[in-house]
Amino acid sequence: MANLSGDSDLSEQPNIVVLIADDHRHDCLSGIGHSQVRTPNMDRLAADGTQFTQAYLQGSTSGAVCMPSRAMLMTGAGLFHVFAPGQTDPSYYPIRDELPLLPELLGRAGYQTHGIGKWHNGREAFARGFGGGARIMFGGMSDHDAVPVHDFDPSGAYPPEDGYEADGFSSEIWADSAIEFIERRDRERPFFMYVAFTAPHDPRTPPDHWREQYPPDEIELPPNYMTEHPFDTGMLDIRDEVLADLPRREFEVRRHIAEYYGMISHLDECVGRILDALDRESLTENTIVVYTADHGLSVGQHGLLGKQNLYDHSARIPLIARGPGIGRGRRCESLCYQHDLNPTLLEMAGVKSPDGDFKSLRPAFEDERAVVHEQIYGNMQLARTCDPQTPHQRMIRRGDHKLVRIAHGEFERWQLFDVNSDPDELRDLSEHAEHAPLLEDLKQRLARARSAPDDPLA
Repeated sequence: MANLSGDSDLSEQPNIVVLIADDHRHDCLSGIGHSQVRTPNMDRLAADGTQFTQAYLQGSTSGAVCMPSRAMLMTGAGLFHVFAPGQTDPSYYPIRDELPLLPELLGRAGYQTHGIGKWHNGREAFARGFGGGARIMFGGMSDHDAVPVHDFDPSGAYPPEDGYEADGFSSEIWADSAIEFIERRDRERPFFMYVAFTAPHDPRTPPDHWREQYPPDEIELPPNYMTEHPFDTGMLDIRDEVLADLPRREFEVRRHIAEYYGMISHLDECVGRILDALDRESLTENTIVVYTADHGLSVGQHGLLGKQNLYDHSARIPLIARGPGIGRGRRCESLCYQHDLNPTLLEMAGVKSPDGDFKSLRPAFEDERAVVHEQIYGNMQLARTCDPQTPHQRMIRRGDHKLVRIAHGEFERWQLFDVNSDPDELRDLSEHAEHAPLLEDLKQRLARARSAPDDPLA
């Protein structure tokens, strides 16, 4: 095994490609049975690898859930350990300087590291993390046909005046950049390529071909479609939730869903082009490819549009891995975090992982029955600082059952779901007398679980 200074045998190290989407919900994959959305290339990846069907993010301390989610992936540090203290700007979440980044560690071990696309965790972190890059977007979102980008800056300064608007649609811009790197890479070294898309995030403006594939009047409403959320979570007036009128109207929700599916299918096409480039360069057998997302999205479920909640449609994400050492055609149903990828990829590259908050998925690559986590802890709050009066949500998932506490001011609401028999989370069992022992057990487990990540409200 290599140490952090990189004395491993480069000839034995796999290449690594991480493809990460923005807002892709866990169930929006045709290969696991979604009735309408079409994702043949993501399904192809899953057929050749291992798919985790119960993957979660640990949560967020921002309405821009992507910032902490991607920061945890890059560092392997948990939600309350990853960001530099003392920052109050809600749009700026710098990663702690003392936390080594995934590409930083791989670079020390001899990898050529290359970052493409969205980076919402500060210019300084990108500069120390990557040795190269292309069409880098510093920020959270943009119009998909007017993407502000920077070329790679070896100095790490990335002055705003050096940015420019890339030509083309976001997913195509970044797929083109990925293919260019694959074709022009340093062939003497293994590589780590991180491709961070902004699709299917709004504004959802799929190219005409993909928009036409999903006529809104043919879109099925989800079983948990509601005209409005049944109670005030304290987070119902944020940007995501005002993208459609209240009460939610069926035709408008169908339009949002149709555009969402169009964005996903177009992204899938771009993922396929990257996979094809790996095939052409005879890299497939020695390249680990991961497809995942930073979080999911409601898009009309439970009367919500955004991801600032702990329902599964927002807190669960797709997670697929293919490559050497990864079982083919497997589905692992163990609970896991997307951020478990950090120690996993380091281990598979033969690089020592620093102590962190997540676990390696490698046992599940070898046996889909392996248990990664016995339970999952989740958090949702809109700022890094939070007190009992501030709107916040906490969750524990153990086995088939999931407990959520939602609180703000004097308001408190518990929700208990059996996500196996009730995947749409429509039947709250918290008031059912026969579930009282289970409710109390999960409350106690949640209280204990909140201490491990240093939850400030523990």
